[in-house]
Amino acid sequence: MAHSPNRLSNRAIHRLLSGLMVPVLLVGLLLIHPLPSDAARGGRIGGGSFRAPSMPRSGGYGGGVRGGYNGGYNRGYGGGFGFPFIIPIFGFGGGGLLGFLVLMAIVGVVVNAVRGGGGRPAIGGGVGGYDGPREIPMGPVSLLQLQIGLLASAKDLQTDLRALASSADTSSASGLQRVLQDTTLALLRQPDLWVYANAESGSVPFNAAESTFNRLSMTERSKLREELTTNVGGVRSNVDTIASRGDADATNEFIVVTLLVASRRPVTLKKADNGEDLRESLRILGSTASSDLIALEVIWQPDGAGDVLSADELVTAYPNLQHL
Repeated sequence: MAHSPNRLSNRAIHRLLSGLMVPVLLVGLLLIHPLPSDAARGGRIGGGSFRAPSMPRSGGYGGGVRGGYNGGYNRGYGGGFGFPFIIPIFGFGGGGLLGFLVLMAIVGVVVNAVRGGGGRPAIGGGVGGYDGPREIPMGPVSLLQLQIGLLASAKDLQTDLRALASSADTSSASGLQRVLQDTTLALLRQPDLWVYANAESGSVPFNAAESTFNRLSMTERSKLREELTTNVGGVRSNVDTIASRGDADATNEFIVVTLLVASRRPVTLKKADNGEDLRESLRILGSTASSDLIALEVIWQPDGAGDVLSADELVTAYPNLQHL
C-alpha cells in the first residue's frame, strides 16, 4: 500500500531530527565539566509547582469546548505542533547548560509531535456524557538562570541567606516571591564585590518545563558536597546540621550564588558582561510577580564553617562565569 505524502514527510522529518540528536548530545557533553572532588558545602532555598490548573467541565457543554477553544488551542502544543512554527516561538540565550537543555526540550517536543502523526485524539468520552475536569492549556515557560561569583568578603550575604532560609515560607507563591526579592536585593547591595557572572534565559513548552528545570537544579546542587542550610517547599534543615553552618574559612576566596527561576511571562535576561547588565538582570528577576512565579531555586556555596571555594574550584565548577 502506498504511503500518503504527509506520512512520508513526517518520517523524513523524524529521521532528520533523530540524526541531529547525536551531534547535539556530543556538544552538550562538552559543556559538562568535571566537578572538584573537595567541593564546598552550601545552602538551598526553593519551591514551586508546575501543575497546571484544572477546569471542571459538564457533559452538555464539554463538546462545545472541545470543538472550539480547547481543540484550537491544543493544536499549538499537542500532536499537531508544526515544526516550521516552533523556532519563532521558543528559543534560548547563552551558551551554557541551560541553552543545551532548552534545545533538547524543544527537539523532544518536535519529535513527539512528528510521532503523533499530526493530531491529538479528542479528550472526553466519559460515562453519561460527563468528561470530568480537564487541565487548562498553558503557554511556554521562561527559564532563567543567573550566577554571580563574589569576593569572599561578602560574609553578610551568607548571613542574609541563612536568615532568609530560617524564616521564609517556601510553600506559597508569595513566600517564594519574597525569597526572590530579598535575594536579589542582597546581591544588589554588594556591587563592589561582584567579580564573575553569567546570565542565561530560555523558553520551553509547558510540558517540558518541569523536567528541564529539575535537570538544571540537579546540576547546580551536585556542585555542593552537602546542603547544610535548606528550606524547600516549606521543609527546613534538620536540626543536626545547624552546628556545621557558619562563615567560610578566612582563606576562602569566593562565594557563588545561583538563581533559577521559572516564570509564566516571557522574560529575557541580558548577558552579564558588565556590572550594569548584571544589575539590570537582578532587577528583572526581583520584579517577578508572585502570579507569574512557577518555581524558584536559590543555591549558594560555601556555607559550612571552614569551607573554601578557591579560584581554581570556582572556574572548574562554574566554567560559564565571565569576569566582569
